[in-house]
Amino acid sequence: MDKEARSDESGLLDAYSLAVADAAARVGPSVVRVEISAKAQGRSRGDERSGGSGFFFTPDGFLLTNRHVVCDSGRIEVTTADGQELRGYLVGDDPHTDLAVVRVHEAVAQPAPLGESRALRVGQIAIAIGNPYGFAWTVTAGVVSALGRTLRTGTGRLVDNVVQTDAALNPGNSGGPLVSARGEVIGVNTAMIRPAQGICFAIPIDTAMWVATALMHEGRVRRAYLGLAGQTVPLVKRLTVHHALPNASGVLVTSTEKNSPAERAGLRDGDIVVGFGDHVVTSIDDMHRLLGADVVGKTLSVDVLRGTTRVKTSIRPSDGVAHAA
Repeated sequence: MDKEARSDESGLLDAYSLAVADAAARVGPSVVRVEISAKAQGRSRGDERSGGSGFFFTPDGFLLTNRHVVCDSGRIEVTTADGQELRGYLVGDDPHTDLAVVRVHEAVAQPAPLGESRALRVGQIAIAIGNPYGFAWTVTAGVVSALGRTLRTGTGRLVDNVVQTDAALNPGNSGGPLVSARGEVIGVNTAMIRPAQGICFAIPIDTAMWVATALMHEGRVRRAYLGLAGQTVPLVKRLTVHHALPNASGVLVTSTEKNSPAERAGLRDGDIVVGFGDHVVTSIDDMHRLLGADVVGKTLSVDVLRGTTRVKTSIRPSDGVAHAA
């Protein structure tokens, strides 16, 4: 390799290094360590601790983190980048996106600058800042590997448009920011696939801020509730042909809750939902995507197969939180 080629390569490396260093310096002061202290039950020794990461997004002390970081009962302790130890208070959490908002009562000198996840491109620099395995304020860098992924949370719902990155994440990174080369937060780090290497996920910042706003205003995120449990099943070919159905699968109703919208609509165990509103339903994931806050209180049609008969009825989703659809 000649001297000119080595100089060009060095310049590229310096530009990359500077971009990562500048972004980390811009966002790093807003990143915190979040710990939960809970008395060990049935033990004589002191507090047990668990936790992860988070970041301030307002100057008056609101921070974002993952729900699974703060969902255990106990005192929330927030340690800032300059070493301050502050008491945190849970504002609200959303199990369907694994996000939570925590507040400290002290003013924050430097909230993180926020970007727009809808403007992301595959291949752009992605920088993760957090506290993996307790190693505080660790910076890892990679690229945005893919966009538009879906991630299933512990409640069974899917989060759409998840950002995939190869910026290394480890336990303790959860809730920390994923940052662009411009030093703007583009996601909330939330999960990695084990034992795979370089496959990590972040909730996009556009989704995270929508959830955070709802939690700050109401303490929860409104979603539509039907009161049924179901599972995806294939449809018998002769029935799809006979009823001219475009879908090859639907949602089998396995149970309905008492006095729920599903029960009031006359849905029964064994019904197969093939349509909801103006949409074709092929899976339980389709149902979850259609049950947003915008359909709460609206009267919608439900298209079901009951045995060999096609039945249409109406349902009015209510506002509630449930594990079923």
